[in-house]
Amino acid sequence: MSGTTNTTNTTNTTGTTGTTTATAGHRPLRDLISVEDLDVEQVTAILDTAERLAEIAARPIKKVPTLRGRTVCNLFMEDSTRTRISFDIAAKRLSADVINFSAKGSSVSKGESLKDTALTLKALGVDAVVVRSASSGAPIQLKRYLDVPILNAGDGWHQHPTQALLDLYTMRRHLGRLEGLKVGICGDILHSRVARSEVQALKLMGAEVVLVAPPTLLPPKVESWGVEVAHDVDAFLPDLDVLYLLRVQRERMHRAFVPSMREYARVWGIGSDRLARLKPEAIVMHPGPMNRGIEITGDVADSDRAVITEQVANGTAVRMACLYLLLAGGTDAEVGA
Repeated sequence: MSGTTNTTNTTNTTGTTGTTTATAGHRPLRDLISVEDLDVEQVTAILDTAERLAEIAARPIKKVPTLRGRTVCNLFMEDSTRTRISFDIAAKRLSADVINFSAKGSSVSKGESLKDTALTLKALGVDAVVVRSASSGAPIQLKRYLDVPILNAGDGWHQHPTQALLDLYTMRRHLGRLEGLKVGICGDILHSRVARSEVQALKLMGAEVVLVAPPTLLPPKVESWGVEVAHDVDAFLPDLDVLYLLRVQRERMHRAFVPSMREYARVWGIGSDRLARLKPEAIVMHPGPMNRGIEITGDVADSDRAVITEQVANGTAVRMACLYLLLAGGTDAEVGA
């Protein structure tokens, strides 16, 4: 990435002063709603910042004062475990105050509109909103009513940008690069917001992508995504640097997209025999939660080649980086106390 590096002074919780470098030269982040809104320099800045913030997890006291006095609202209108907890930990490790807003049991479940919820958050003076919704476009709607950074934690079938970013971070840590990698994304692409964000992010950073799925689990006009599309898993395994598996989203399948889960597992699932066909250095990824025995067998999920739990850990560092760049701006101002 072009540009120089600035040095940001920080004070850790033990009272000693250290330095955290912030990559300069990139267009500032205002919101993070879609991968399409990012450029190469911004993605690189997020990944580089996450690399430096990741070391906080190894400290005895896992906290820095960077966002002290800022309030982050986690507005989750759809069930989530990994993403919600990850954002909660990320904000707290940066010393932000966190409001966890769940639709269940709230005014939203009583019929309150998104606009009224947004106006409530505005009145409370929140500094950023992390939003997850089953409705595509909800973060864009929220932005109409709030003048604070909006961070999309997943909306309908549309986007999940921080999942794509943490996956890029994981790939870069293991394989040393993103440009030139060949990534096979296999599974329920039709219902996957992760797949859409993943393809956009990988293409932006110079990787080659092939989508592998039954014809019924591919979106209409998928060829317009600018990637290779196939139905035969075995034909591509020896060429892949990354095999990225997607969950079969049975809760979204109101029609018979595949003959049966057993048939899907036999034809498109990844077991030890297919794992052996990958390059020795290739890795297996999955955004979770997994359907063990369907898209992935237990022995593959637990193998040394799978980096699935590492993806979860890396998600915290990447989301810390996003919050830092959105709220602190990655400037060289004093952020310690």
